[in-house]
Amino acid sequence: MKVTIVGSGYVGLVAGACLAETGNDVVCADVDARKIARLTASDIPIYEPGLEELVRRNQEEGRLRFTTDVGAAVQHGKVVFIAVGTPPGEDGSADLKHVLSVARTVGQHMNEAKVVVTKSTVPVGTAEKVRAAVRAETRDPFHVCSNPEFLKEGAAIEDFMKPDRVVLGVDSDEAREIMAELYAPFVRTGNPILFMDIPSAEVTKYAANAMLATRISFMNQVADLCERVGADVSMVRKGIGSDRRIGTAFLFPGPGYGGSCFPKDVKALISTSRQMGMEPSLLEAVEEVNERQKRVLAKKLVARLGPSLKGRQIAIWGLAFKAETDDMRESPSIALIDGILDAGGAVRVHDPKAMEVARELFGDRLYYARDPYDALAGADALAIVTEWLVYRNPDFERMRTLLAAPLVFDGRNLYDPDRMSRAGFEYHGIGRRKP
Repeated sequence: MKVTIVGSGYVGLVAGACLAETGNDVVCADVDARKIARLTASDIPIYEPGLEELVRRNQEEGRLRFTTDVGAAVQHGKVVFIAVGTPPGEDGSADLKHVLSVARTVGQHMNEAKVVVTKSTVPVGTAEKVRAAVRAETRDPFHVCSNPEFLKEGAAIEDFMKPDRVVLGVDSDEAREIMAELYAPFVRTGNPILFMDIPSAEVTKYAANAMLATRISFMNQVADLCERVGADVSMVRKGIGSDRRIGTAFLFPGPGYGGSCFPKDVKALISTSRQMGMEPSLLEAVEEVNERQKRVLAKKLVARLGPSLKGRQIAIWGLAFKAETDDMRESPSIALIDGILDAGGAVRVHDPKAMEVARELFGDRLYYARDPYDALAGADALAIVTEWLVYRNPDFERMRTLLAAPLVFDGRNLYDPDRMSRAGFEYHGIGRRKP
């Protein structure tokens, strides 16, 4: 099938490469000429495991191409995915100007009955706005579909190729048949394609991410309680997670959620709820708890070493908002670094993939370590923000020797408190009982 993806960022690029992998003829378009030049040269501007190889292979086999000519790209595809950004406005609502601009371009270059698919994360009602924008430019027939993405950064290829489910909001039998054919190779193991009305599909994306964000904030609040009463959140997590009604997913406390999805989507759902006359108090609490949690490591550091950190060096392991990505958008590491710098401290950082992103954000205000141990040299404490595998089983004796003081603030609860105590460390986790 001929497929067009307008928007060659994270979502569009992953979708385009995976659809090409199953034999489709895919054109990815973007107005950013520099990005398209890099992609044409198989130079992937983001880190995602397996993506570079997937793009290169499908380019070499002629199934995946990149262009800045959006109009020509629209004419290519029987199915046109809109995968451009929807940045939040000041009130948290999603900005649809790029989505609707693409929709108008689709209408201007309509050369056959197409399925116009919103892949971008958009609020309920967007599909009808897309329909109106396309219709304003053409009298030709077309169909509208909502197809929200549920990709996890760091596992996006696996998520697309073997999805838990594919959600499709459609407005016609023709759109249903075309989209079922397109996604058939990805659901051969039996996981469902869930066809539904378009508003339900649009709400599903926001509701799914808000539910996961809620679990994270809930566990972070439980962890805070555990610290205050002398309980251990790791034991509590096992106790409640063994209940089949609850399960174990997303029950790990930490330094707060970040990234391109959860913060934006919670804000957008709050905004939509308010527009509908609701009081989204639960969602507001989720957001409030998370913003407070992002400051928890800096608060612990200042409480132990402060109030001033002048003359202190703090090592940080992990900058990306999660492992297996270089994405620092809304990362808890940013709040931690800002907190240390504001208290007068110096910061030594390491991350396997996000160092260049950090340089763009902080410039020469940080020391960028060659490896995890270089970050520790002479530091007064170590704070762990991201759960990269390389940090899970380090040389603890070497760590203790390099640190000026054997002080560890573990934002991901990677280590056992008793083991750390025996190794000579003063250890502070999230919601962990003191040994």
